Amino acid sequence: MKNINHYYLPVVLVCFFCGTMTAQEYPLLDNKKIDGYKGIWFTLGQFSEYGDKYSGGLGTYTAKHIPLAIYAPEVDKTFFVYGGIAENQKSDADKPTNTHKNYGNYLLCMAGCYDHKTKTVSRPTVVYDKRGVFDPHDNPSISMDSEGYIWVFVSGRGRGRPGFIYKSNRPFSVESFERMVEDEMTYPQPKYVKGKGFLHLFTKYMGTRLLYFNTSPDGVNWTEHKQLAAIKREGDVNGGHYQISGQQGDKIVFFFNWHPNGNVDLRTNIYYMQTTDFGKTWTKVDGSPLPVPVTETDSPALVKEFFSKGQNVYIKDVAFDEYGNPMALYVSGKGHQPGPQNGLKEWQVIYWNGSGWENHKITTSDHNYDTGNIRADKKKWTVIAPTENTPQKWGGGGELVIWESYDKGKTWKRKKQVTKNSPRNHNYVREVVNGKDPFMYFWADGNPDKLSESLLYFGDSKGNVYPLPYKMTGEVQKIEKK
Repeated sequence: MKNINHYYLPVVLVCFFCGTMTAQEYPLLDNKKIDGYKGIWFTLGQFSEYGDKYSGGLGTYTAKHIPLAIYAPEVDKTFFVYGGIAENQKSDADKPTNTHKNYGNYLLCMAGCYDHKTKTVSRPTVVYDKRGVFDPHDNPSISMDSEGYIWVFVSGRGRGRPGFIYKSNRPFSVESFERMVEDEMTYPQPKYVKGKGFLHLFTKYMGTRLLYFNTSPDGVNWTEHKQLAAIKREGDVNGGHYQISGQQGDKIVFFFNWHPNGNVDLRTNIYYMQTTDFGKTWTKVDGSPLPVPVTETDSPALVKEFFSKGQNVYIKDVAFDEYGNPMALYVSGKGHQPGPQNGLKEWQVIYWNGSGWENHKITTSDHNYDTGNIRADKKKWTVIAPTENTPQKWGGGGELVIWESYDKGKTWKRKKQVTKNSPRNHNYVREVVNGKDPFMYFWADGNPDKLSESLLYFGDSKGNVYPLPYKMTGEVQKIEKK
């Protein structure tokens, strides 16, 4: 890891070796303002009869970038990050020989702010100009320290592109940022624990996807990476994992799946780990210790087995009930390719009831990469997800629907369809940490079947939709519900 305050030369070099442009050709957009909220569109390029494995508006992608938004009651503002673009960006990617030409504009790691008092958003700030990288796997995540400084963790991608950690130059502000650290990290999931500092969960590509964490008292000086999970079945060459995480005070938890022989298209099983002492020890949900890294498929960390049934598992979000018991929202089903040959996917919630794990079905939808969020309070549990399979059927996303349960997940009722008659699918609905109405969750739209513009939205607890302005003429703009 490198502490790189005031150290900007590597940005130019990394971007140069991405094969796109140099700083001599076009200026960096770091700390520049963009004239509106424009999400990035992306296609993975893995096509079958019913379209790409996933594609569309991926500004709030992935489910493994956690969190993307935080509400700060001290200033009554919501701060958020996303993967954006600036129209008319100049890049060598415009050359016809570039295979990514049809992806549109390249990625900018963006930060925005919604003022609950004035009901306005500021123009978004470019935290980091990805300079020709089109891949939203490099999207940012966000954290906030006890003094109100905003921290942005920009994902890298394997060892080909490093990750970066940025700090706002002023508390409770996204006007400008300074780069603090360069590190090897993908899917950043920072957690700030008051009085202790940052605990960062992330992935490293070591021929496969393995789970790690490290800690820092100040966001600048970090401990060495420590491995948490590296499950490999006997006889397999590789293994691997994806994880989703949550935090409640000092308790940090994560659920993760397993990739047989390193194949992400066979991801399966659900495992769970937690820490309450800032990563000194890791335990099962009941507090019994777990040696790390977890390496066995039948580890005590296993909470639900799917492999023997030939089912895939795509974990989406984490929440806690009123007693602090964890739950995970996930989608399961047959096969990784979209289309009727693999059937509809089941939305389910797995929940620790204080003495055992319960699992309950919510509904179905038509794509493994349909992604929503879950939240819970004493009265009800709520899921907001693209479970209406239009307008682009068999593509990632759809129309958003609110589902509610009043019996701790045992039964669910469709409460409200949030979006209707949309021109593009909506997807990757992301929770706001300590969210306050009307900015409780946010997401992006996009056509998974072809290159399109991608708008960003946020929503309130009643299911009202608030589009973020694609074009802005002033420094701030008032937001009205749709």
